Amino acid sequence: MGTIVIDRFSRLRARPARFLALVALPLLAGCSSDVLNPAGYIAQQQRDIILISTALMLLIIVPVLVLTVAFAWRYRASNKDATYDPHFDHSTALELVIWSAPLLIIIALGALTWWSTHLLDPFRPIEQASATEKVAPNAKTLRIEVVSLDWKWLFIYPDQGIATVNELALPVGVPVRFDMTSTNMMNTFDVPTLAGMIYTMPGMRSQLHAILNRPVETIGFSGNYSGAGFSDMVFKVHGVPAADFQRWVGRVKASPLPLSDSNFAKLVRPSEKVKPIYFSSVAPDLFRRVYERCVEPGKPCMSDMMRHDQAGGGGNPRDMRSGGGMPAGRDTDAIFGTKPKGALQKSPEEKGSSPHLTTPRGSEPPGATNPGSNSNRNMTFNDPRYSPASAGEPVNV
Repeated sequence: MGTIVIDRFSRLRARPARFLALVALPLLAGCSSDVLNPAGYIAQQQRDIILISTALMLLIIVPVLVLTVAFAWRYRASNKDATYDPHFDHSTALELVIWSAPLLIIIALGALTWWSTHLLDPFRPIEQASATEKVAPNAKTLRIEVVSLDWKWLFIYPDQGIATVNELALPVGVPVRFDMTSTNMMNTFDVPTLAGMIYTMPGMRSQLHAILNRPVETIGFSGNYSGAGFSDMVFKVHGVPAADFQRWVGRVKASPLPLSDSNFAKLVRPSEKVKPIYFSSVAPDLFRRVYERCVEPGKPCMSDMMRHDQAGGGGNPRDMRSGGGMPAGRDTDAIFGTKPKGALQKSPEEKGSSPHLTTPRGSEPPGATNPGSNSNRNMTFNDPRYSPASAGEPVNV
């Protein structure tokens, strides 16, 4: 009787596990396999590198796992036929096998990494449409300017004169060059079926070249946490034939909404779960002004400030180093308005006091917040022409 009860209890415990497995099957069926089944030639090569690297590492992992079980079975306590040698401590032949095999695999992985790093350089223009087909010499590259915002993606098509939010369309078989930047936070542009993950950073321009081999409907997203709306920072990707791409461009051009500077100022404001938006026109030179931080009227561009620096920045090197003589607006790096001053830029008086402040108030020099303060005398200048003893006055050397 006891055996029957135990058997029934075991069956009852097994039922929830079977039920969960059945429930999980439809969920697994919906999983995306973009990484292992890519539609872009760059992503295909990256997939091959993953598979080759995994196979090389398994050459060590599998034999180790098999030998672990084999040794445990061979030299078990009940096996009286196995050799027992408690004084064994070294075998030259065994050491050669143990160290040479991993070393050869590391060399192979290093060579593969070096080769693929140069071959798949995101700044390198596309030369192959597939493993067997080259890009036509007269093929025109599609340019797309990508801007990551809080928390959405802006795509500008400069040659077509249109822009979209959270929707990207690409013609199959056409080389594409992405120029990327960010308005505020660092993000990563990632379309797994197309190419690798590339960072977008404020004040900088990164680049990615890619090409699609077949039509595809998928998504792209950010792989770098950037705040509250990060989880929904997803955009649609349409890989379509060239004729369908032109029809899509026509639909975007039919939108009554222009991407003017004023509309961009509204777009920059943080927002979450943004549905696709079409812009039929784009303000002149908008992308360059975004990454040079000068969209707001009257704010100097980074290139203007660099030219000003090269021209002397007002004459006095010390003034130039502390920002003196720079155009108005140099001290802010926000696209529109100003950003709160960071703690490293604040003086002790501005910081106030709180339990987490470990340095006594008033013991630190104000630094960049007050370049002329006498408290800065105990700081060492990087420029050898300046001596701390002379409070920053030039010294002839």
